[in-house]
Amino acid sequence: MHPAFSVIFFTTLSGAGYGLLAMVAALALQGDASARVLVVLLLLALALVTVGLLSSLGHLGKPLRAWRAVSQWRTSWLSREGLAALLTYLPAIGLGVALLPGALDGTGAGRIALGMPGAVAAVLAIAGAVLTVICTAMIYASLPPVPAWRHRLVVPGYLVFALLTGAALGAGGVAIAGALPPAGVRATAALVALAAVAAMALKRTYWRAIDASPLAQTRGDAIGLPGRSASVFERPHTQANYLTREMGYVVARRHGARLRQVATWLFGVLPLAMGLVALVLPAAAPVVLAAAAMSALAGAVVERWLFFAQARHLVTLYY
Repeated sequence: MHPAFSVIFFTTLSGAGYGLLAMVAALALQGDASARVLVVLLLLALALVTVGLLSSLGHLGKPLRAWRAVSQWRTSWLSREGLAALLTYLPAIGLGVALLPGALDGTGAGRIALGMPGAVAAVLAIAGAVLTVICTAMIYASLPPVPAWRHRLVVPGYLVFALLTGAALGAGGVAIAGALPPAGVRATAALVALAAVAAMALKRTYWRAIDASPLAQTRGDAIGLPGRSASVFERPHTQANYLTREMGYVVARRHGARLRQVATWLFGVLPLAMGLVALVLPAAAPVVLAAAAMSALAGAVVERWLFFAQARHLVTLYY
């Protein structure tokens, strides 16, 4: 399929934002980080989420009518995602309110005392972030006409990349600001390294699976006549149209293989190496973890482009 950059940026930025939000909430519950730094990271997470959600409007024919999408939550994963995203703002803001006193009264560098309301907001923020990312993934995983998206690893893949990019951003932020003790910095570096390993393993398995499973359906399946043979009396179109441009996009095999290698190095190998460096040399953590965050985000963009570009729609069997 033709990759729409608005959707690529939407899924990448919002995923990173929700991953960062979950990490901020977890650090707040732990209580060892600086309240000031967590507030800044929380604002960054909400900014990424908001920019990502707004960028998704760029692929709509009539963006001003996007608000109507949330009315179909009973049957549409896109509507459920919209509702989950809106509801997640509430505990995220509540967490920010709970952190704000410690950030403003001079104790921001000390331990955090969230209290019961703040702790509940943190837990709900983590749950909301996870639920929203799942809903985003299910928009694609629920589409039978695109077999590559129906794979069981699509939803875990979205969650792993949200964790990887969010953890890398959070680890880089707290390391640069000196917001955690050395043990905490090592723990965040280890999380980045583990997430990078998980992302590499998951994507290799996913890519191998879709390469080994070409479209097995027939033309009859493509036009809604499963189990029946359909012949083409005449060509379905005389010139390029929306379906051939959007659904019939094909990436050359050699380009796809090369981009997979680039993506793996960016989101996997480099963040893993940088996370290990931060574990061994905590003094280098601010630089290497910040670089790991940038590398992971760039790799996620390439991976997400491939996710759309290498997916084939059943309608191509007819066209």
